[in-house]
Amino acid sequence: MLTLSEINIYPVKSLGGISLQSAEVEERGLKHDRRWVLIDESNTFFTQRDFPEMALIKVTIEKDGLLLEHKKKNYPPLLIPFSFEHSKKDKVIIWKDTVVGEFYNAQIDEWFSEILSIKCHLVKMPESTKRIVDKDYAENKIVSFADAFPFMIIGQSSLDELNSRMKIQLPMNRFRTNFVFTGGKSFEEDNWKKFKLGNLLFEAVKPCARCVITTTDQETAERFKEPLLTLSKFRNFNNKVLFGMNLVCESIGKISVGDQITQLSN
Repeated sequence: MLTLSEINIYPVKSLGGISLQSAEVEERGLKHDRRWVLIDESNTFFTQRDFPEMALIKVTIEKDGLLLEHKKKNYPPLLIPFSFEHSKKDKVIIWKDTVVGEFYNAQIDEWFSEILSIKCHLVKMPESTKRIVDKDYAENKIVSFADAFPFMIIGQSSLDELNSRMKIQLPMNRFRTNFVFTGGKSFEEDNWKKFKLGNLLFEAVKPCARCVITTTDQETAERFKEPLLTLSKFRNFNNKVLFGMNLVCESIGKISVGDQITQLSN
C-alpha cells in the first residue's frame, strides 16, 4: 500500500518550506506553493543556488498573508499580504521563461535586500499569468515559479536507500519536494505514469534532475558535498543526477496526509 505521508509547500521560491496536513491542488501547483519569487535588478530570479542563506528565512501562513522571520538574525518579522496594491507589473525572467509579475512595495524589498545583501524585489504571480510547462512533457499545463513543473513526489524508500549508502543521514527537506509517500520499493516512482492520489488524478512526466541546493542544510544554510556525491554514483543518467518525479495534475481538489496512491498505468 502506498500512502501519502507528507505535503510540503514553499510559498516564496527558495525560502523555508511549510508542512501541511492537507492542501488544495490547483492547476499550477499546490495553493500558495511558489507563487512568490525574489528577483534581482535585471528582473531575473535567484535561489539558494546563489544565496544559501535564503534557507534561513522561515515562512508561516497567517490569515492575511505570509509571515517571514530569519532563524538567526535579529530582524523584525515581515508580513507579506495576500491582497495588496502592487507598485507595478513587469517582466520576471525565470529560466527560459519571461512572465508578468506583480511587484510589492519598497519597504518589503528593503527587508530582503538587507538580509541577503543584494538589491532585490519580491514579486507575486497573478492568476492572469500563465507560465506554460514544457510541451515536450505535458500539453496545456501551467506552473508557478517552480523550476519547471507544478508538483514533485519522492518515496520515503528512495531516501532510505540513499541514506543507506552514506555515512550521514539526510532529511527529506534537502529535496524540497511537495509530496512524500511510504510503502513500495525504492525509486519505484521512476516508472510511474498516471496515478490517483486520494481522489485526484496525477501524471508523472519527468524525473527531477538535482542541483547544488540539495547539498545545503536547510536549518543552517551550510553547504556540503552530500547527497550529490553519492547520488552521482548510482543515480547518474546522461550526466544528470535524478531523484524524485515531476508531476502534473489532471484534476483539482483537496488532498490530505494519509490518502492512498493508486497506480493506473506504468
